[in-house]
Amino acid sequence: METGAITQYVDVAQLVLYVFWIFFFGLIYYLLQENHRDGYPLDPGTGRDTKMEGWPPIPKPKTYLLADGKEVVMPYPLTGPEFLQAEPRHRWIGSPIEPTGNPLLAGIGPGAWAKRADHPDLTPEGAPKITPLRVNPEHGVASRDHDPRGLPVIGADDELAGTVKELWMDRSEMMFRYIEVQLNDSAQTVLLPVPFARITDTQVKVRAILAHQFRDVPGHRNADEVTLLEEEKIAAYYGAGTLYATPSRQEPLV
Repeated sequence: METGAITQYVDVAQLVLYVFWIFFFGLIYYLLQENHRDGYPLDPGTGRDTKMEGWPPIPKPKTYLLADGKEVVMPYPLTGPEFLQAEPRHRWIGSPIEPTGNPLLAGIGPGAWAKRADHPDLTPEGAPKITPLRVNPEHGVASRDHDPRGLPVIGADDELAGTVKELWMDRSEMMFRYIEVQLNDSAQTVLLPVPFARITDTQVKVRAILAHQFRDVPGHRNADEVTLLEEEKIAAYYGAGTLYATPSRQEPLV
C-alpha cells in the first residue's frame, strides 16, 4: 500500500475530505440557525396562534454585552404584534395591505420603519453622533458649497413649507445628515434628511411630500439630539411620501 493508506480503499486524504464535508455542513447549519435570531418566529398572517420557525429551528437565547454596558437577549422575548395603521385590500391571506388614516404615518410600504433603540447614535468617544452646527462651532459649510441656511424650503406642490434654520452634521462621517426646517408661520421645527432635499443657491426643493405635510413630520424630544428610533420614523415619513403624498402617485405609470 502507498504512503498514507489505511486500507486498500481508505487513506488519510479521503478521511480528511470527509471531515471537511462534516465540518462544512455543520458551519452552514450553525450560520443558518444564527440567522434565525432576529425576525423569528414568523407571523403566518392567519390570525391563529401558529409558530413558524422555519429550518433550522430558532436557537436558544443568547445574551450579548454591548459597549455601553447594557445587555441584549436574542432572539428577543416574544411580544404581541404591533398595531398597523393598515388593513388588507382583500379577504384572502397574503392580500396587499393599504394604509388607514394618514398614510405617511402608517408605517407600511416605503414608510416602514424598524423599532431601533430610542437613544442617540454615539461616536467611539460616547458623544451623540448627529448634532446641529450650533453645538459644533468648530465646523461649518465649505466655501465652495451652497449654505442653505435662510433659504426657503419648497414642497412637491411648489408651495412654501418653511425656511432652513440649521444643518445637522454627523461627527463621525463629517457630513451633513439633516436640514432643520422652521415651518412657515409657526414656531415648529422639523428635520429633513439631506437625501430628500435638492439644494440650489435660491431654494431647497423637496419632492417627497407637499408643503402642508411638513407639519406632521415626526419630531424629536431633544432640541440638539435625535435618537435612532426618531431617525427611523423621520426617514420613513418622507419615504412614505414618495408613494402616498398624493393619490396620483399610487396609480400605475402606464
